Amino acid sequence: MKVMPNSSTSDRYTKNIPIVSIIVPNYNYARFLDIRMESILNQTFQDFEIILLDDHSTDNSVEIIEKYRNNPKVSYIDINKENSGSPFRQWKKGIEYARGKYIWIAEADDSALPDFLEKIITALEATPSASVAFTGSETIDENGDPYGRDIDKWYKKSPQKTNGGWMAFNGKEYVVHNLYWHCYVYNASMTVFRKEYYSPDLLDDSIKMRNAGDWLFWIKITAKGDIIEVYEKLNLFRLHRKSATVAGIMSGNNVWEDIKVMKYVEDHFNVGKYRKAMRLGQYIKVLRRSKQYSPETRRKMMNAIRTSLGVGMGTFRMERINKMLSFIPFTLTQQKDRL
Repeated sequence: MKVMPNSSTSDRYTKNIPIVSIIVPNYNYARFLDIRMESILNQTFQDFEIILLDDHSTDNSVEIIEKYRNNPKVSYIDINKENSGSPFRQWKKGIEYARGKYIWIAEADDSALPDFLEKIITALEATPSASVAFTGSETIDENGDPYGRDIDKWYKKSPQKTNGGWMAFNGKEYVVHNLYWHCYVYNASMTVFRKEYYSPDLLDDSIKMRNAGDWLFWIKITAKGDIIEVYEKLNLFRLHRKSATVAGIMSGNNVWEDIKVMKYVEDHFNVGKYRKAMRLGQYIKVLRRSKQYSPETRRKMMNAIRTSLGVGMGTFRMERINKMLSFIPFTLTQQKDRL
């Protein structure tokens, strides 16, 4: 259902084009919506519009959303009459409404520090070739308390040695050396991308996924330009049992979709035989050591890896030998390969 701009903001909508379009996709996150909205409205960078989307929530989300209908920053509110079946359909819809130069998909269950936009837009404006920029995250739990898990992969990079606390990398190289190994862009809320690099087809495959669709999208759009890492934890990433991240891990769906993403990278980028063997050997190692899947489920997953990616236990053994020899300079590991 297409929703026209709020009547209270129609003049601003037609006269003023914002620099940033903030898309807030929501499904049953009423308990977090006010916190998320306040974190957006309190940003030190204020040249933005907010697009509120609800995917037919069954809690009181719509009631919370309606509180913001007359807010001058809110340009669109769209309430689905039926659930879309995919969070990435909501992303796609929101981007169609967006007028800004930059897009921030601010997930409804996350939050942000006040200077998130200011710092990430500063880096993007200084790097016209960048298609994507992302910051680090503090992980929080259901109640907003520190989760105590650091999932940023910065290793030995020092913000003091970089240009204003951030660095830019060639996008295609970043896919091969970084995003093939791991989804470093692990949360949409930590990310802002340049709209000119977006096209609707970039989300077509993601719509068929529930867990790894964002990883695939970041790979596709990163490859269109450069990517910026901002070395500050400006995003608050909420981990809770109902989050898509946690649900995917618990169900095992993340593994099936990971296989598809790795296959996409291997089909579209020159990863090389050695890198492929080490990356997939590492993945098999993690799968073998996981205690959350039954032996039968692990067997099916291994068959899927063998069928789709053309590797098996021999690759696992090669990776283990390579790991033991990692002290040798020319050996390849995830840590060594990372840009």
